[in-house]
Amino acid sequence: MVNFFQLLFPDFSLILIGYLVCRFTPLNRSTWSQVESLVYFLFFPVLLFHSIVKSPLDIGAAGNLVAAGWALGLGGIGLAYSVPYWPGLRGRIAARQHAGSAQVAFRFNSFIGLALAERLAGPQGLLMIAILIGISVPLMNIGAVWPMARHAGRGFWGELARNPLILGTLAGLLANMLGLRMAPWLEPTLTRIGSASLALGLMAAGAGMQLGSLKHAKLLASALLGIRHFLMPVLAWLLARLFDLNPVQTTLLLAFSALPTASSCYVLAARMGYDGAYVAALVTLSTVLGLASLPLALAVLNLL
Repeated sequence: MVNFFQLLFPDFSLILIGYLVCRFTPLNRSTWSQVESLVYFLFFPVLLFHSIVKSPLDIGAAGNLVAAGWALGLGGIGLAYSVPYWPGLRGRIAARQHAGSAQVAFRFNSFIGLALAERLAGPQGLLMIAILIGISVPLMNIGAVWPMARHAGRGFWGELARNPLILGTLAGLLANMLGLRMAPWLEPTLTRIGSASLALGLMAAGAGMQLGSLKHAKLLASALLGIRHFLMPVLAWLLARLFDLNPVQTTLLLAFSALPTASSCYVLAARMGYDGAYVAALVTLSTVLGLASLPLALAVLNLL
């Protein structure tokens, strides 16, 4: 049996290094905010574009994976939205707090997903996770922004259209379908950018971790993190069987379902006028819980 803790160690060690460097060296949070921007707006879109363009894409073969990914995303959004109506939670969840933090239950950390996929299934795994990210990012952004839309400072659809992850993915899919390939002399540069994006993205996730604001709304936190780290993997397992995914696709979907939530959740919440500190604490705890949910999904559910 694969030792998934050993498999995950390189990624989570980079998260820990980012946390320690941010807290105990002059490279503080202001530095890592710039690193996040560089990775998010340049390095990461290049990685997505390159991952999709360099491998022939069989849309027909990936059709079931795409359908399962969309069903997983819609299921996660539905579960997150339903939390205030759960037995025992009705009337005990503040509507505003829920609107700002519901995104934690279904959004995902793409940096960890891309780093993990290559270890699980090589270039094929990287291509599959890139497809999952590409079809999920628009859906997850809609699900995240919709409850907070009345507080947005700019147009809802405009924000989605300017999302660099969406643009990088769509550009890669278009180039692939047109049969375009990267020039050989460009390959080393793009490969190095991809490697840098994964390492810096994971360290930036660690630099953003904080737990101080979890003292209130504990019931909401438990529900949202329970969806992210338990219900989503179980739903992915059911969908893998429903859509008859092959073993590699099943492994990638399970890994995708168990990822920690997106580190940018707190940025979106704060920008739209919600409790960014609370969401940042949820992101931090989700990152830690990923150490348990990823082995659960990969080592337990994948064997059932």
